[in-house]
Amino acid sequence: MVGDHCNLSGERPVLSQSPKTGLSCKMVLQAVGKVLRKSKGKPNGKKPAPEEKKLYLEPEYTKSRITDFEFKELVMLPREIDLNEWLASNTTTFFHHINLQYSTISEFCTGESCQTMAVCNTQYYWYDERGKKIKCTAPQYVDFVMSSVQKLVTDEDVFPTKYGKEFPNSFESLVKKICKYLFHVLAHIYSSHFKETLALELHGHLNTLYTHFILFIREFNLVDPKETTIMDDLTEVLCSSGSGSGGSSNGSGNGSSAGAQNHVKER
Repeated sequence: MVGDHCNLSGERPVLSQSPKTGLSCKMVLQAVGKVLRKSKGKPNGKKPAPEEKKLYLEPEYTKSRITDFEFKELVMLPREIDLNEWLASNTTTFFHHINLQYSTISEFCTGESCQTMAVCNTQYYWYDERGKKIKCTAPQYVDFVMSSVQKLVTDEDVFPTKYGKEFPNSFESLVKKICKYLFHVLAHIYSSHFKETLALELHGHLNTLYTHFILFIREFNLVDPKETTIMDDLTEVLCSSGSGSGGSSNGSGNGSSAGAQNHVKER
């Protein structure tokens, strides 16, 4: 019947159309709009995969600590202590502790289970000494991190231990690079291996280590806040006031990333 089709061009309908015709057009437009709304942002009309629930954010697990010490006070530079000495001591300690924490779940972090170095939706790549981008598995990436950091912290020209030995001018930038490496490892443990950590009843140790580490890098602006954004939800829970951390440090800080780095992230 002529006049029963609706005007989709945006032009005003003619006045001679009957109420039935106007109602038909309205119903069609509503149906089209409903379909468009349902398919918006969903390629091929398929629903996006639901985001996996983050087990490490469950209150019963975030409350677990091995101590309620005020870490905010612990990370502060003591009087009469050289800043570089303090950074060197803490960075070396964090390296050993994070390496030990990873070793507890390393048998579950394999080339098959972790084919990429991923944290949530972020994938990290390694860059070799020639600047070549290397896509590697998580265990390979962690091995690169630990090997390179081990080489630095045992180098007397970088981390001097003898009296009178000067720190290099590049020391702070190297510490920043190390801390970003170590953050990636901690974040991967939470993102991909928290279930194993929980089964081993080591989540209290992991939470305590993470809280201490985050407050330390914030205190001295060692890692660009953009680098740690991926774990902001966990940081907020573990490092906020009343969480046994002694309060967080002015939000995210103003640190900038080191100019030279051996890894990038892509979303």
